[in-house]
Amino acid sequence: MFWGFIISVPLGIILSRHKKIAKYVLAFVGTLQTIPGLVMLGFAMILFGIGKPPALAVLTLYAILPTLRNTYTGLTEVDAGCIESAKGIGMSRIQILFKVELPLALPSIVSGFRMSTIYIINWATLAGLVGAGGLGDLIWTGLATYENNFILIGALLAAVMAMLFGAIIGGVQNIMTPRGLNVGR
Repeated sequence: MFWGFIISVPLGIILSRHKKIAKYVLAFVGTLQTIPGLVMLGFAMILFGIGKPPALAVLTLYAILPTLRNTYTGLTEVDAGCIESAKGIGMSRIQILFKVELPLALPSIVSGFRMSTIYIINWATLAGLVGAGGLGDLIWTGLATYENNFILIGALLAAVMAMLFGAIIGGVQNIMTPRGLNVGR
């Protein structure tokens, strides 16, 4: 999630400034997102071997799209009047970005991060296939030994983790949302 966030937010900012190439980059990243996780793990195993590196590479790729798309959307939907007002009081482009655009786009960005987190927790169960460990080991052990208890424990723990992190990030999103945008929540 860390690397996905570090890649997608700056890229979303850049794309919001270059809308002509944004549709191509978003389409490419969206296409990567449609490739099944097992296929991506197979490609990553060829490049990185077995263990944590291929799992981290694939999970990072899958973490990028929701945060990138929401960062881009949040920034492009900032009211033009707010930006003009900021220019009118003499703010620089960097000040406008950090004091106007990003705070107004923050609910959208955090929402994308929340979706990415939930997806990654669920997709991380595939990491057990490449020897990266995690809750996927329980599921794959259960499948290999026909032991439903392992499958159930791994699946339930992954689901609880996804719901817990989703709720935590949702709470952080509500706290971070500017009061004027938090009307009706």
